Amino acid sequence: MPRPIPEDEMIAIEEVVRRYPGGVGLQEIGAALPDDIPLRTLQYRLQRLVEEGRLIKEGERRWTKYRHPETAVEGTPPAVREVDREREDVIPLSKASADIRNYLRRPPEARKPAGYQREFLESYRPGRTAYLTPEERAHLVQVGKPQIAEQPAGTYAKQILNRLLIDLSWNSSRLEGNTYSLLDTRRLIEFGQEAEGRDRLEAQMILNHKDAIEFLVSEADEIGFNRYTILNLHAMLANNLLADETAAGRLRHIAVGIERSAFHPLEVPQLIEECFDQILATAAAIEDPFEQTFFFMVQLPYLQPFDDVNKRVSRIAANIPLIKGNLAPLSFTDVPRSTYTEAVLGVYELNKVDLLKDVFIWAYERSAARYAAVRQSLGEPDPFRLQHRDALRAVIGEVVRRGLGRKEAASHVAAFASENVDTDDREQFREIAENELLALHEGNYARYRIRPAEFRAWQDIWVRDGGRTKK
Repeated sequence: MPRPIPEDEMIAIEEVVRRYPGGVGLQEIGAALPDDIPLRTLQYRLQRLVEEGRLIKEGERRWTKYRHPETAVEGTPPAVREVDREREDVIPLSKASADIRNYLRRPPEARKPAGYQREFLESYRPGRTAYLTPEERAHLVQVGKPQIAEQPAGTYAKQILNRLLIDLSWNSSRLEGNTYSLLDTRRLIEFGQEAEGRDRLEAQMILNHKDAIEFLVSEADEIGFNRYTILNLHAMLANNLLADETAAGRLRHIAVGIERSAFHPLEVPQLIEECFDQILATAAAIEDPFEQTFFFMVQLPYLQPFDDVNKRVSRIAANIPLIKGNLAPLSFTDVPRSTYTEAVLGVYELNKVDLLKDVFIWAYERSAARYAAVRQSLGEPDPFRLQHRDALRAVIGEVVRRGLGRKEAASHVAAFASENVDTDDREQFREIAENELLALHEGNYARYRIRPAEFRAWQDIWVRDGGRTKK
């Protein structure tokens, strides 16, 4: 019979957790206790407190947080409260989707074990097979295509970039159990302010999303369903989050498990690589942007080609066809985490896409409506900047990569304008380029195809030379 846990030790844990209205992780609890307790012992006691209703557990694995019930109502971000369960019925479900959800609500041990079925991928034939019906695709075009003239790839996403960075970073992160609120996320992205009482891993996750989204928008002409895009996207989203940092941007060589699931992913590295390449080739061959998006959301997480961060890659990469086609992006606004998780498990364990499709269509309708309103409030983009965007990107990139100081930069911009810009536009071009250099900071330089090491080296020179860069 297990030895009873002394009540004073349980109360001590409760009191530590009570000090953190925003939630606190295992390591922080252990450090704050007066007596040293092995982490495994502490995990067991925390689980007992959760089972007895004395603490509330949120998130999974490394993102797990504990809160005291007295502070949870005010301190818990809405996205990660139990209210998520109450909101799960907000998405209308077909009978097939409801059946999938009901099956997945059985305990994992009561569900049939499932392994990776390559036939599920190989049976898809672009042009002949489709997850979305013609009516569904036509509906998504109607709600997602803005009433604008033809413009270069990525123009629409650039117009709403500031809002997209916050929305998509927050929603994708909370679907992973991240406890940052929307306001916390905005402060982190816009001002670099980490939320008090939160694990730094959560801030890292959000900032990784920001980098990945900026990469897709700034490289709209180059991105696609290819190894360059997807591997680098994984490297950005996984940055500083994996136990093995060399696994960032690299296909999986180890076995992985899916928590609370009867699904067992593919384990043979050679087959993982073959299927990964097949997913990319199939996605690239799909002509309809919405079918492309949804196909990738289905197939990439199902393969689990990376050690971790697979679903995050699928959510961000799902926006590739939308960004390139100047369609409203998908930010997963208001999607209940429990419903999304069940939708993905429906693919893993049953190879059925109905529930995930219902989530996708509903989420896209919400996102499209949101960005239509955002764009109306922003007005039309500056036509001069749009006309000269490639030249501006080129000259600013040259200034940074050459490590030019303030005076040298001004001379270089003037010389560049004389050679590459029409006479009538040169003065305005110089003014805009110089202002862009003054406003360049660590949160926006990726759009000029500048690498982190290049920016850091230039920033030191710029500051010493009397210029200012935003931190």
